[in-house]
Amino acid sequence: MKSLPDLSRFELQCLRKIWDLGDATVGAIHRALEDAPSYSTVRKIVERLERKGAVSRVRKEGRAWVYRSSVPRSAMLQKEIRRFLDTAFDGSAPPLMAQLADMDEISLSDLREIEATLSRKREAEDDPHAQGGQ
Repeated sequence: MKSLPDLSRFELQCLRKIWDLGDATVGAIHRALEDAPSYSTVRKIVERLERKGAVSRVRKEGRAWVYRSSVPRSAMLQKEIRRFLDTAFDGSAPPLMAQLADMDEISLSDLREIEATLSRKREAEDDPHAQGGQ
């Protein structure tokens, strides 16, 4: 797979709407955005996403092109999270978690859920059958 594009905040916001909608016209993306700028601004952003390889045209509906994401949601979000961690927290997740706790954005229940997820991941890594080996 080719490398993932670097996206601005608004480009990522538009791409997230395309992920949510599946295939989408610029009009549908514009309507789905909260506090959206003008239609022409959204159209320019979608065109930029296309130039960057994040979306592609899949068909035409009337006069409108329908766009689909060309990048996997999980891979793109991982890239954006990594970029944020590197920029804001020198690549370290514990300070991010502490900041979220200070802001009351993460609860003890959330932390227990994260711990359970990490435990399941650790068990899968330790299980040779989980990785296809036998």
